[in-house]
Amino acid sequence: MNNSRSQKIRKLVLIAIFTALSTVLYHLKFPLPMLFPSFLDIQFSNLPALIGGLVLGPLSGVTIVVLRGLLKLPFTSTMGVGELADVLIGIGAVLGSSLFYKYNRTKKGGAFALLISTVSWIIVAVLANYLIIMPFFIKLYGFDTVFGLIEKVIKGINKENFMAYYIIYAVIPFNLLLSTMVNLVTYFVYKKVSILSKEFYEGKS
Repeated sequence: MNNSRSQKIRKLVLIAIFTALSTVLYHLKFPLPMLFPSFLDIQFSNLPALIGGLVLGPLSGVTIVVLRGLLKLPFTSTMGVGELADVLIGIGAVLGSSLFYKYNRTKKGGAFALLISTVSWIIVAVLANYLIIMPFFIKLYGFDTVFGLIEKVIKGINKENFMAYYIIYAVIPFNLLLSTMVNLVTYFVYKKVSILSKEFYEGKS
C-alpha cells in the first residue's frame, strides 16, 4: 500500500472518530430551564466537528457534521427537521472558521477563526429558527403550546412580538453562550488534538 493511499485511509479513520465523538456528545445534553425555553438544550456535538475541521480541513469538518446528522435521523422526534437545522448550524459553525484557518495557521489565526465560528453559528441559528425550526414546531404542536413554553422564561413576550422576542432573548443569547463554550474548549485542546491527529495521519503512532 503506497503512502498516499495509507494517508487517505487514516484521514477517513480520523473523520469516523470525530463523527462518533460528535454523535455521542449530541446525546449528552441538558436544558437551562431558568434561562431558556426547555427545548433549547446545551450539547457539545459541534466540538469534535469544529476541531476536525480545523485539523483536517473544511470539507472534512462539513462531512463530520453531515454524517452526525444522518446517524441521528433514525432517532428523530421532529421528522428530520431538527436534524436538518442542526446540520445547517453545524456547517455554519465549522465551514467559515476552518476555511479561514486553512490559510492562516497561526495562534492569532486560530483565535480569529473561532470568532468567525461564533458569529456564523449565531447567524445561521437565527435563520434556522426563524425559517425552519419555529414554523415547524408551531405547525406540529400549535402556537399556544409553543408560546406557553417560551413565555415561562421570556418576560414581556406576547403574540404580536413573539418571534422577535424569541430570537432576541432566547436564540441569540443561547447560541452565543453555547458557541462561546465550544470555541473556548476548542482553543485550549486544539493543539494537543492536532499533534495526535497529525502523528496518526503520518503513521507515527
